[in-house]
Amino acid sequence: MHTREEILAAFSRLLDIQDELREKCPWDRKQTNESLRPHTIEEVFELCDALMNDDPKEIQKEMGDVMEHLVFYAMIAREQGRFDMADVLMKEADKLVFRHPHIYGEKKAANSDDVSKIWELVKQKEKDGNKTVLSGVPRSLPSLIKAYRIQDKARNVGFDWDKPEDVWAKVYEEIDELKAELERGDKERAEKELGDVLFSIVNAARLYHINPDTALEHTNRKFISRFGYVEKKAKEQGRDIKDLTLAEMDALWDEAKQLENNKNEEI
Repeated sequence: MHTREEILAAFSRLLDIQDELREKCPWDRKQTNESLRPHTIEEVFELCDALMNDDPKEIQKEMGDVMEHLVFYAMIAREQGRFDMADVLMKEADKLVFRHPHIYGEKKAANSDDVSKIWELVKQKEKDGNKTVLSGVPRSLPSLIKAYRIQDKARNVGFDWDKPEDVWAKVYEEIDELKAELERGDKERAEKELGDVLFSIVNAARLYHINPDTALEHTNRKFISRFGYVEKKAKEQGRDIKDLTLAEMDALWDEAKQLENNKNEEI
């Protein structure tokens, strides 16, 4: 591992290179916050993929890409006379100190739950901080993650179920209400009830300390893998997957599932 001095030198090198590219590269010269934003979103999702795969080489690469974007935004702000990277870093350091009074102040925190509660309460006391408990949840967050964050923030101020098992009555209630609207054929009301079902399932996952977004992504990847196996086997038979019967696809799906189970047992 590198020393602190080597890390600072590496960061300084990145700043120097970014400055030079801004001056000499036609593509870099024309970039704005607006033009960079879509690329930043893509880079963050690529980092998320690398993290899900637990691939150190890819994590390092994608972290670098995200870091380069952050440096770029700070450089643009410096050009506009708004702020620079030092302002960004110092403000973040000040914020961390302020939000950790159990480390830098007189507050006490016995566990991570205590820390989360302190964090949310302190955020509302910050200058330019969140004015309400839920105002810090970004509107543009994907809905599944947003639901989890909303519930987690409400929990930090005491708005939560007494026991995890208490949530199941609500889950079943929402499912029954969804089924009733589907049977009535009222699509608009059914859509709202489906949202309530999903929100309650996210709540259950949170109460049992399962991240629903991570869980769903594992299932997405599992489905892609198994469906890919079905397609592959169909091609090996000289057939198009559309020509397989449902029973044939189910049989190949079960084969893929068994292969996964065998592989997991070996691990």
